[in-house]
Amino acid sequence: MENRGSGLLLHVSCLWSDFGIGDLGPSAYKFIDMLKCAKQSFWQVLPLNPTNAITCNSPYSSVSAFASNVFFISPELLLKDGLIEKRYLDLFQGISSERVDYSKVYESKTKIFDKAYDKFKMTDKASFELFCKQNVSWLEDYAQFIVFKRVFNGEIWTQWPKEIRDRVQAAVINLSEQNFEEIHKEKFLQYLFARQWEALKKYANNSDVQIIGDIPIYVTYDSVDVWTNPEIFKLDANMNLEYLAGVPPDYFSKTGQLWGNPVYDWEVMRANGYKWWMQRVEHNLKLFDMVRIDHFRGFVDFWQVPASEKTAINGEWQKAPSRDFFNTLLKKYPNAPIIAEDLGIITDEVRDTIKHFGFAGMKILLFAFYEDLKKHPYLPHNYIENCVAYTGTHDNNTVRGWFKNELNDTDKEKLFTYLGKKVSADALPWELMEILMESKANTVIFPVQDILGLGQDDRMNMPGVAQDNWQWRVSPEQLTDDILKKLSVSTLNSNRIM
Repeated sequence: MENRGSGLLLHVSCLWSDFGIGDLGPSAYKFIDMLKCAKQSFWQVLPLNPTNAITCNSPYSSVSAFASNVFFISPELLLKDGLIEKRYLDLFQGISSERVDYSKVYESKTKIFDKAYDKFKMTDKASFELFCKQNVSWLEDYAQFIVFKRVFNGEIWTQWPKEIRDRVQAAVINLSEQNFEEIHKEKFLQYLFARQWEALKKYANNSDVQIIGDIPIYVTYDSVDVWTNPEIFKLDANMNLEYLAGVPPDYFSKTGQLWGNPVYDWEVMRANGYKWWMQRVEHNLKLFDMVRIDHFRGFVDFWQVPASEKTAINGEWQKAPSRDFFNTLLKKYPNAPIIAEDLGIITDEVRDTIKHFGFAGMKILLFAFYEDLKKHPYLPHNYIENCVAYTGTHDNNTVRGWFKNELNDTDKEKLFTYLGKKVSADALPWELMEILMESKANTVIFPVQDILGLGQDDRMNMPGVAQDNWQWRVSPEQLTDDILKKLSVSTLNSNRIM
């Protein structure tokens, strides 16, 4: 990213609609229009993979690293395409427009998906068949996995009958034939998403807006990825976890963080040319204009904890073949537009790897006011050009919430010292955004909550807390012409027109 630009962070689920959750319909197109009006070059989203109640609807804990969240499919576009009748939109009457109500969304959208599928079966299927052919590496496996979980009452795949758990071909084929219609419908829903997303991305690009996606480094144990590729993870003979991913104890946690994800067997992956990862990156490069890789450090060294442990204390660092992996990746996809999430405790080796491959690292301004104001790498005067600077991310409090609820008096004084003046909670979000706009960073991204000056109740996610996350939504009335104009002026003044 050599040109100066700026953009907004807003997940698809946060968009306004009458259907309980943001989607790929009119509000997404209107948001792109707003970005263009405000002279913004980027729209950053969170992972688009399927979510479910078991993992508290987190987009970072999915049953598939390749499939998309079909609940982002727009009912209005289904109506426009003649796949549902207008009366079926009444299923969403009374559903909240303020926060995502996942249970009602799942219930209501599943009903209209059934109607759309029934209608689809009477239409020309040529484009659907082409989609299936183009996505053969993952689509059938994903549809089988979703339907088999229903057949086995939601049990984790390791508890399925042994011949299905171990993917004995004859048994899988037999069970698939018994559930052909349901499997076919799951593939159809992925097709609907892909068709709506492709049109939306084309509209964004034609509006000079690039979409930044997000790739979590790890996958969920109870996922189609582990079921179909057990050899690339550290599992025992019965497919049980041998090790868990996490991070060691630090200033923030005396017991570290135990994430529960399986860790990769990098030697096995190296031997097959990192085939699964190559397919994953290729898939995401088709979806997005650039991608942020979460927990980039895990490609250099990773903390693995024996699966029997209850905390992350008794883990150990393991090396990953980062240079060989990224050499392989960039040979296959030269100049892949990658943002490395290099937050937290980062080693010199991680920094050297990012620099060696020319990836853009991340800077979070809200992390910068707790230590030395001269040397802190997240303060704007220390930025390099090849970085992406944020006020905060989906895991942070809003600027206003951070100031009012997290900063003590000493840290506030450090903040005011850096700003050269005292600033109110109301004025602070734009003060910090202006500082980032004027910085060296080629790219700056702001959560929409910060351009609106919202507080703690409007944050997207509280890490370590299971409930009440991923539900925030914006309304079109909040994104006023005055706010868009203010953002446009700041973008022009800081020479961030790409």
